[in-house]
Parts: sequence; C-alpha cells; structure tokens
Amino acid sequence: MNESLITSAIAYIDGLFKNIYDGHDVDHSLRVYHNALRIAELEGCCDMEIVALAAILHDADDHKLFSTENNENARIFLNQQHISADEADRICEVINSVSFSRNRGRHPETQEGKIVQDADRLDALGAVGIARTYAFGGRHGRSIDESTRHFYEKLLLLKDEMNTSSGKKMAESRHAFLEMFLAELKNETDSP
Repeated sequence: MNESLITSAIAYIDGLFKNIYDGHDVDHSLRVYHNALRIAELEGCCDMEIVALAAILHDADDHKLFSTENNENARIFLNQQHISADEADRICEVINSVSFSRNRGRHPETQEGKIVQDADRLDALGAVGIARTYAFGGRHGRSIDESTRHFYEKLLLLKDEMNTSSGKKMAESRHAFLEMFLAELKNETDSP
C-alpha cells in the first residue's frame, strides 16, 4: 500500500472536515480506516489500497454534510493523485455501499465494500457510537430523548447486519455496551 497516498488522503479529509464536530469528522473517518484495516487483515482476499482509500474518503460526500453528486469530493482527491478511472470507480462503488440509510438491508457485492461497511458500522456501536449519537443530535437541535430514538431506529440493528465474521465478532461487545447503556439511561430517567 502506498503510504504517501494514505497520508495525502488523510490531509485531504482533514481540510474537508474542518470545523465539523458532529460525529462525522476526521476522527470518525480515521477510526473507520483503522477498523477497516483490522478487518481486512483478519478476512484477507481484498485490495488493501481500495479498502484504505474508501474508508478514509467514505464521508467525503455524505449527504448530511455536503451537497455533492457522483462522489465529487472523493473524485477530486483521486484525480489529483492520478488514480486510474477504473480504480476511482471501484473506490467510489465501495464508498456508495457504506451508508446505512441508503443501503438498508443490502449487503455490498465486493469484499472491499463488506469490510468498509462493517468498519463504519462498528464506529456507530459501543461507547464511541453513543458519543457520536449525542454529538450529532446536539449539533442538530435534538433532545436527549430524540437522540436516543436513533438507537432503536439504527444502532441496535447493526450487529445483525454485519457482513464479515470479523465484523460480527467485533460488533458483539459494542452492541452489548449499547444495551447496558440504554438500560442505565432508562433507570436514571424513568419517573419514580
């Protein structure tokens, strides 16, 4: 894998996500990247460069953040790096398979897509998933109760929608932590 290309991709998203702190930020993308590399190493049989670039760039055109079409922000970076049109299309295909809301109930066709989708979903689970949910909710004017609904509409469903055996195993403890958190939240907020 071309380390200088990875460094450039990280610098690109750092600029792209400047002043975004709602859980869809550089730190999130880097966690997805590291999750993806870990899953890819365990699962094998994939193009690591496509996994790495798709993971880093997976939110570069997220509809919640940008009004772009056809992966415009991701493609700008890939073109600047002289990535072939075929490889850029493969990376964008993986990126387009990640979003929960746009791919609900569907699994990616490629191993790279399965890995990056699992890596992104892992970052919506566990302690970091809880923190991201309330950061996003607060930024968008949602109450604690409104943000908590997101656990039932999405987060608690993710464990059973993982693609890879490694992703499924990693999701188990994070899912259990969500359930424990919600039980404690209910205990603390229920009226006596």
